[in-house]
Amino acid sequence: MSETPSNERSAPPQSAATTATVDAARSRPGRTGSVSMGVLLAVIVAALGIVGWQWYDTRNQVAALQVELARRLTEGDARNKLALETAQAVSARAAELQAQVSALEGGLADSQNQQVALEALYQQLARGSDEWALADIEQTLNIAAQQLQLAGNVKAALTALQSVDARLQRLDRPQLAPLRKVIERDIERLQRSPFVDVVGITVKIDNLMEVLDSLPLAMQQRPPPQSLSKAVAEDNPLRHLLREMWQDLRSLIRIQTLERPEVPLVDPGQEFFLRENLRLRLLSARIALLQRDGKTYRDDLTEALQWVQRFYDVDNPHLAGAVATLKQLAQVDVAIDAPDIDASLTAVRDYRLTREKGAR
Repeated sequence: MSETPSNERSAPPQSAATTATVDAARSRPGRTGSVSMGVLLAVIVAALGIVGWQWYDTRNQVAALQVELARRLTEGDARNKLALETAQAVSARAAELQAQVSALEGGLADSQNQQVALEALYQQLARGSDEWALADIEQTLNIAAQQLQLAGNVKAALTALQSVDARLQRLDRPQLAPLRKVIERDIERLQRSPFVDVVGITVKIDNLMEVLDSLPLAMQQRPPPQSLSKAVAEDNPLRHLLREMWQDLRSLIRIQTLERPEVPLVDPGQEFFLRENLRLRLLSARIALLQRDGKTYRDDLTEALQWVQRFYDVDNPHLAGAVATLKQLAQVDVAIDAPDIDASLTAVRDYRLTREKGAR
Protein backbone atom coordinates (compact mmCIF):
# COMPACT_ATOMS: atom_id res chain seq x y z
CA MET A 1 0.00 0.00 0.00
CA SER A 2 2.89 2.35 0.84
CA GLU A 3 5.02 1.66 -2.40
CA THR A 4 2.29 2.44 -4.83
CA PRO A 5 2.32 6.19 -4.28
CA SER A 6 6.15 6.36 -4.60
CA ASN A 7 6.08 4.68 -8.03
CA GLU A 8 3.35 6.97 -9.12
CA ARG A 9 5.40 10.00 -7.99
CA SER A 10 8.60 8.99 -9.92
CA ALA A 11 6.76 8.37 -13.21
CA PRO A 12 6.08 12.02 -14.19
CA PRO A 13 9.80 13.15 -14.26
CA GLN A 14 10.73 10.38 -16.71
CA SER A 15 7.94 11.30 -19.07
CA ALA A 16 8.99 14.99 -18.94
CA ALA A 17 12.62 14.19 -19.93
CA THR A 18 11.43 12.00 -22.73
CA THR A 19 9.18 14.78 -23.98
CA ALA A 20 12.09 17.33 -23.88
CA THR A 21 14.33 14.99 -25.87
CA VAL A 22 11.68 14.50 -28.49
CA ASP A 23 11.11 18.27 -28.72
CA ALA A 24 14.84 18.95 -29.10
CA ALA A 25 15.09 16.37 -31.84
CA ARG A 26 12.22 17.98 -33.66
CA SER A 27 13.69 21.52 -33.38
CA ARG A 28 17.22 20.74 -34.83
CA PRO A 29 16.34 20.84 -38.62
CA GLY A 30 14.69 24.25 -38.20
CA ARG A 31 17.79 25.75 -36.53
CA THR A 32 20.11 24.44 -39.28
CA GLY A 33 17.94 26.03 -41.97
CA SER A 34 17.90 29.36 -40.14
CA VAL A 35 21.73 29.36 -39.87
CA SER A 36 22.11 28.75 -43.64
CA MET A 37 19.69 31.55 -44.41
CA GLY A 38 21.66 33.90 -42.13
CA VAL A 39 24.95 33.13 -43.88
CA LEU A 40 23.38 33.69 -47.30
CA LEU A 41 21.90 36.98 -46.16
CA ALA A 42 25.30 38.04 -44.76
CA VAL A 43 26.98 37.26 -48.12
CA ILE A 44 24.32 39.20 -50.01
CA VAL A 45 24.63 42.15 -47.64
CA ALA A 46 28.43 42.10 -48.00
CA ALA A 47 28.18 42.00 -51.81
CA LEU A 48 25.69 44.86 -51.78
CA GLY A 49 28.02 46.78 -49.48
CA ILE A 50 30.98 46.29 -51.86
CA VAL A 51 28.92 47.34 -54.88
CA GLY A 52 27.59 50.35 -52.98
CA TRP A 53 31.07 51.37 -51.89
CA GLN A 54 32.37 51.08 -55.42
CA TRP A 55 29.45 53.15 -56.70
CA TYR A 56 30.10 55.79 -54.03
CA ASP A 57 33.84 55.84 -54.78
CA THR A 58 33.20 56.11 -58.53
CA ARG A 59 30.77 58.96 -57.95
CA ASN A 60 33.37 60.81 -55.86
CA GLN A 61 35.98 60.32 -58.57
CA VAL A 62 33.59 61.62 -61.25
CA ALA A 63 32.82 64.66 -59.09
CA ALA A 64 36.56 65.29 -58.60
CA LEU A 65 37.12 64.98 -62.33
CA GLN A 66 34.32 67.46 -63.01
CA VAL A 67 35.89 69.95 -60.59
CA GLU A 68 39.34 69.48 -62.16
CA LEU A 69 37.86 69.82 -65.67
CA ALA A 70 36.13 73.06 -64.69
CA ARG A 71 39.38 74.40 -63.22
CA ARG A 72 41.33 73.50 -66.35
CA LEU A 73 38.69 75.06 -68.59
CA THR A 74 39.01 78.27 -66.58
CA GLU A 75 42.80 78.16 -66.92
CA GLY A 76 42.41 77.42 -70.62
CA ASP A 77 40.23 80.50 -71.10
CA ALA A 78 42.84 82.65 -69.36
CA ARG A 79 45.58 81.15 -71.50
CA ASN A 80 43.55 81.72 -74.65
CA LYS A 81 43.16 85.39 -73.77
CA LEU A 82 46.88 85.66 -73.15
CA ALA A 83 47.52 83.80 -76.40
CA LEU A 84 45.38 86.27 -78.33
CA GLU A 85 47.34 89.17 -76.89
CA THR A 86 50.58 87.37 -77.69
CA ALA A 87 49.34 86.67 -81.20
CA GLN A 88 48.65 90.33 -81.77
CA ALA A 89 52.13 91.26 -80.57
CA VAL A 90 53.62 88.49 -82.69
CA SER A 91 51.69 89.67 -85.75
CA ALA A 92 52.95 93.22 -85.28
CA ARG A 93 56.51 91.98 -84.85
CA ALA A 94 56.14 89.71 -87.88
CA ALA A 95 54.93 92.62 -89.99
CA GLU A 96 57.91 94.68 -88.88
CA LEU A 97 60.34 91.86 -89.59
CA GLN A 98 58.69 91.19 -92.93
CA ALA A 99 59.13 94.82 -93.89
CA GLN A 100 62.83 94.62 -93.03
CA VAL A 101 63.19 91.39 -94.99
CA SER A 102 61.42 92.97 -97.96
CA ALA A 103 63.80 95.93 -97.85
CA LEU A 104 66.85 93.67 -97.69
CA GLU A 105 65.51 91.38 -100.38
CA GLY A 106 64.79 94.42 -102.52
CA GLY A 107 68.42 95.50 -102.18
CA LEU A 108 69.63 92.03 -103.04
CA ALA A 109 67.22 91.88 -105.99
CA ASP A 110 68.58 95.17 -107.29
CA SER A 111 72.10 93.82 -106.96
CA GLN A 112 71.16 90.64 -108.81
CA ASN A 113 69.43 92.67 -111.52
CA GLN A 114 72.54 94.75 -111.95
CA GLN A 115 74.61 91.61 -112.22
CA VAL A 116 72.29 90.21 -114.89
CA ALA A 117 72.44 93.50 -116.76
CA LEU A 118 76.22 93.45 -116.48
CA GLU A 119 76.40 89.96 -117.96
CA ALA A 120 74.17 91.02 -120.84
CA LEU A 121 76.29 94.10 -121.41
CA TYR A 122 79.46 92.06 -121.27
CA GLN A 123 78.35 90.00 -124.27
CA GLN A 124 77.91 93.18 -126.32
CA LEU A 125 81.22 94.81 -125.46
CA ALA A 126 84.10 94.73 -127.83
CA ARG A 127 86.89 92.86 -126.07
CA GLY A 128 89.54 95.05 -127.61
CA SER A 129 88.09 98.36 -126.44
CA ASP A 130 89.85 99.72 -123.33
CA GLU A 131 87.07 102.17 -122.59
CA TRP A 132 84.38 99.53 -122.52
CA ALA A 133 86.65 97.23 -120.57
CA LEU A 134 87.19 99.88 -117.88
CA ALA A 135 83.44 100.56 -117.70
CA ASP A 136 82.82 96.86 -117.29
CA ILE A 137 85.48 96.67 -114.55
CA GLU A 138 83.94 99.62 -112.70
CA GLN A 139 80.50 98.02 -112.88
CA THR A 140 81.90 94.73 -111.60
CA LEU A 141 83.55 96.50 -108.69
CA ASN A 142 80.29 98.31 -107.93
CA ILE A 143 78.45 95.00 -107.75
CA ALA A 144 81.18 93.49 -105.55
CA ALA A 145 80.99 96.50 -103.21
CA GLN A 146 77.21 96.08 -102.95
CA GLN A 147 77.61 92.39 -102.19
CA LEU A 148 80.00 93.27 -99.36
CA GLN A 149 77.74 95.98 -98.00
CA LEU A 150 74.40 94.14 -98.19
CA ALA A 151 75.25 90.48 -97.73
CA GLY A 152 78.86 90.49 -96.54
CA ASN A 153 79.69 88.14 -99.41
CA VAL A 154 83.47 88.25 -99.19
CA LYS A 155 83.83 85.30 -101.53
CA ALA A 156 81.87 87.00 -104.31
CA ALA A 157 83.85 90.22 -103.90
CA LEU A 158 87.14 88.31 -103.95
CA THR A 159 86.09 86.48 -107.10
CA ALA A 160 85.14 89.81 -108.72
CA LEU A 161 88.51 91.38 -107.85
CA GLN A 162 90.42 88.36 -109.16
CA SER A 163 88.37 88.50 -112.37
CA VAL A 164 89.12 92.21 -112.75
CA ASP A 165 92.83 91.61 -112.19
CA ALA A 166 92.83 88.85 -114.81
CA ARG A 167 91.15 91.13 -117.34
CA LEU A 168 93.66 93.93 -116.69
CA GLN A 169 96.43 91.40 -117.16
CA ARG A 170 95.00 90.38 -120.52
CA LEU A 171 94.86 94.03 -121.63
CA ASP A 172 98.63 94.21 -121.03
CA ARG A 173 98.84 98.00 -120.69
CA PRO A 174 101.81 99.52 -118.79
CA GLN A 175 99.66 102.42 -117.59
CA LEU A 176 97.39 99.91 -115.80
CA ALA A 177 100.19 98.76 -113.47
CA PRO A 178 99.30 101.19 -110.59
CA LEU A 179 95.65 100.14 -110.87
CA ARG A 180 96.59 96.47 -110.65
CA LYS A 181 98.70 97.13 -107.52
CA VAL A 182 95.71 98.68 -105.73
CA ILE A 183 93.48 95.76 -106.74
CA GLU A 184 96.08 93.21 -105.59
CA ARG A 185 96.27 94.90 -102.17
CA ASP A 186 92.47 94.64 -101.83
CA ILE A 187 92.64 90.99 -102.89
CA GLU A 188 95.21 90.22 -100.19
CA ARG A 189 93.13 92.07 -97.60
CA LEU A 190 90.01 90.09 -98.52
CA GLN A 191 91.93 86.82 -98.38
CA ARG A 192 93.10 87.61 -94.84
CA SER A 193 89.66 88.69 -93.61
CA PRO A 194 87.42 86.14 -91.86
CA PHE A 195 84.78 84.63 -94.08
CA VAL A 196 81.12 84.19 -93.15
CA ASP A 197 79.07 82.04 -95.51
CA VAL A 198 75.92 84.16 -95.38
CA VAL A 199 74.18 82.25 -98.16
CA GLY A 200 74.97 78.86 -96.61
CA ILE A 201 73.80 79.93 -93.15
CA THR A 202 70.60 81.35 -94.62
CA VAL A 203 69.87 78.07 -96.39
CA LYS A 204 70.45 76.12 -93.15
CA ILE A 205 68.08 78.40 -91.22
CA ASP A 206 65.40 77.97 -93.90
CA ASN A 207 65.81 74.18 -93.76
CA LEU A 208 65.50 74.28 -89.96
CA MET A 209 62.21 76.18 -90.20
CA GLU A 210 60.83 73.51 -92.54
CA VAL A 211 62.07 70.57 -90.43
CA LEU A 212 60.88 71.88 -87.05
CA ASP A 213 57.33 72.30 -88.37
CA SER A 214 57.09 68.55 -88.98
CA LEU A 215 58.77 67.26 -85.79
CA PRO A 216 56.55 66.16 -82.87
CA LEU A 217 56.53 67.91 -79.51
CA ALA A 218 57.50 66.23 -76.24
CA MET A 219 53.90 66.36 -75.00
CA GLN A 220 52.85 64.24 -78.00
CA GLN A 221 54.78 61.22 -76.74
CA ARG A 222 52.60 58.24 -75.96
CA PRO A 223 53.58 55.11 -74.01
CA PRO A 224 53.41 51.87 -75.98
CA PRO A 225 50.08 50.05 -75.64
CA GLN A 226 50.08 47.30 -73.03
CA SER A 227 48.85 43.88 -74.01
CA LEU A 228 45.83 42.86 -71.96
CA SER A 229 46.05 39.54 -70.20
CA LYS A 230 43.75 36.84 -71.45
CA ALA A 231 40.55 36.42 -69.52
CA VAL A 232 40.51 33.38 -67.27
CA ALA A 233 37.30 31.40 -67.10
CA GLU A 234 35.73 31.77 -63.68
CA ASP A 235 32.88 29.69 -62.38
CA ASN A 236 32.03 32.31 -59.80
CA PRO A 237 30.24 35.27 -61.49
CA LEU A 238 31.35 37.63 -58.71
CA ARG A 239 35.02 36.81 -59.24
CA HIS A 240 34.59 37.13 -62.99
CA LEU A 241 33.00 40.56 -62.53
CA LEU A 242 35.75 41.70 -60.14
CA ARG A 243 38.47 40.49 -62.53
CA GLU A 244 36.94 42.41 -65.44
CA MET A 245 36.64 45.54 -63.31
CA TRP A 246 40.29 45.23 -62.28
CA GLN A 247 41.43 44.85 -65.89
CA ASP A 248 39.38 47.91 -66.88
CA LEU A 249 40.96 49.97 -64.09
CA ARG A 250 44.47 48.86 -65.14
CA SER A 251 43.79 49.87 -68.73
CA LEU A 252 42.87 53.41 -67.62
CA ILE A 253 46.31 54.16 -66.16
CA ARG A 254 49.67 53.54 -67.87
CA ILE A 255 52.98 54.50 -66.34
CA GLN A 256 56.02 55.34 -68.48
CA THR A 257 59.51 56.30 -67.32
CA LEU A 258 60.81 59.39 -69.14
CA GLU A 259 64.42 60.50 -69.44
CA ARG A 260 63.49 64.06 -68.53
CA PRO A 261 61.94 64.70 -65.10
CA GLU A 262 59.45 67.23 -66.44
CA VAL A 263 57.74 67.37 -69.82
CA PRO A 264 56.16 70.78 -70.48
CA LEU A 265 52.51 70.50 -71.36
CA VAL A 266 51.25 72.66 -74.21
CA ASP A 267 47.57 73.05 -74.97
CA PRO A 268 46.60 71.99 -78.51
CA GLY A 269 45.67 75.59 -79.23
CA GLN A 270 49.09 76.79 -78.05
CA GLU A 271 51.06 74.42 -80.31
CA PHE A 272 50.53 76.73 -83.30
CA PHE A 273 51.84 79.76 -81.40
CA LEU A 274 54.85 77.79 -80.14
CA ARG A 275 55.87 76.81 -83.65
CA GLU A 276 55.23 80.32 -84.99
CA ASN A 277 57.30 81.89 -82.20
CA LEU A 278 60.13 79.49 -83.00
CA ARG A 279 59.83 80.42 -86.68
CA LEU A 280 60.02 84.12 -85.75
CA ARG A 281 63.15 83.45 -83.71
CA LEU A 282 64.85 81.82 -86.68
CA LEU A 283 63.65 84.58 -89.00
CA SER A 284 65.02 87.21 -86.62
CA ALA A 285 68.36 85.37 -86.56
CA ARG A 286 68.38 85.42 -90.35
CA ILE A 287 67.81 89.19 -90.40
CA ALA A 288 70.49 89.70 -87.74
CA LEU A 289 72.86 87.70 -89.95
CA LEU A 290 72.31 90.10 -92.83
CA GLN A 291 72.71 93.09 -90.51
CA ARG A 292 75.92 91.75 -88.88
CA ASP A 293 74.18 91.89 -85.49
CA GLY A 294 76.09 89.13 -83.74
CA LYS A 295 74.40 89.50 -80.33
CA THR A 296 70.86 89.28 -81.68
CA TYR A 297 71.83 86.44 -84.00
CA ARG A 298 73.39 84.43 -81.17
CA ASP A 299 70.59 85.18 -78.69
CA ASP A 300 67.86 84.18 -81.15
CA LEU A 301 69.56 80.89 -82.06
CA THR A 302 70.31 80.10 -78.40
CA GLU A 303 66.69 80.76 -77.45
CA ALA A 304 65.50 78.63 -80.37
CA LEU A 305 67.82 75.80 -79.26
CA GLN A 306 66.47 75.95 -75.70
CA TRP A 307 62.88 75.82 -76.98
CA VAL A 308 63.65 72.84 -79.20
CA GLN A 309 65.35 70.93 -76.39
CA ARG A 310 62.55 71.75 -73.97
CA PHE A 311 59.38 71.36 -76.00
CA TYR A 312 60.31 68.87 -78.74
CA ASP A 313 60.60 65.08 -78.55
CA VAL A 314 64.30 64.44 -77.92
CA ASP A 315 63.89 60.76 -78.83
CA ASN A 316 63.00 61.64 -82.42
CA PRO A 317 65.99 60.74 -84.66
CA HIS A 318 65.48 63.77 -86.91
CA LEU A 319 65.69 66.17 -83.96
CA ALA A 320 69.34 65.34 -83.30
CA GLY A 321 70.36 66.79 -86.67
CA ALA A 322 68.34 69.96 -86.07
CA VAL A 323 69.87 70.43 -82.60
CA ALA A 324 73.38 69.90 -83.99
CA THR A 325 72.72 72.45 -86.75
CA LEU A 326 71.42 75.00 -84.25
CA LYS A 327 74.48 74.54 -82.03
CA GLN A 328 76.78 74.89 -85.02
CA LEU A 329 75.06 78.03 -86.28
CA ALA A 330 75.01 79.61 -82.80
CA GLN A 331 78.81 79.33 -82.61
CA VAL A 332 79.35 81.26 -85.85
CA ASP A 333 80.59 84.80 -85.27
CA VAL A 334 78.69 86.97 -87.72
CA ALA A 335 79.64 90.29 -86.11
CA ILE A 336 82.56 90.75 -88.48
CA ASP A 337 83.27 94.09 -90.04
CA ALA A 338 83.08 93.42 -93.75
CA PRO A 339 86.07 94.84 -95.62
CA ASP A 340 85.58 97.29 -98.44
CA ILE A 341 87.08 97.67 -101.90
CA ASP A 342 86.72 101.42 -102.08
CA ALA A 343 90.42 101.82 -102.93
CA SER A 344 90.10 99.70 -106.08
CA LEU A 345 86.84 101.36 -107.09
CA THR A 346 88.31 104.84 -106.58
CA ALA A 347 91.46 103.92 -108.54
CA VAL A 348 89.39 102.71 -111.52
CA ARG A 349 87.24 105.85 -111.52
CA ASP A 350 90.27 108.16 -111.27
CA TYR A 351 91.92 106.32 -114.14
CA ARG A 352 88.84 106.71 -116.32
CA LEU A 353 88.58 110.43 -115.50
CA THR A 354 92.24 110.87 -116.36
CA ARG A 355 91.72 109.13 -119.71
CA GLU A 356 88.69 111.27 -120.49
CA LYS A 357 90.58 114.48 -119.69
CA GLY A 358 93.52 113.33 -121.80
CA ALA A 359 91.20 112.53 -124.70
CA ARG A 360 89.80 116.06 -124.59
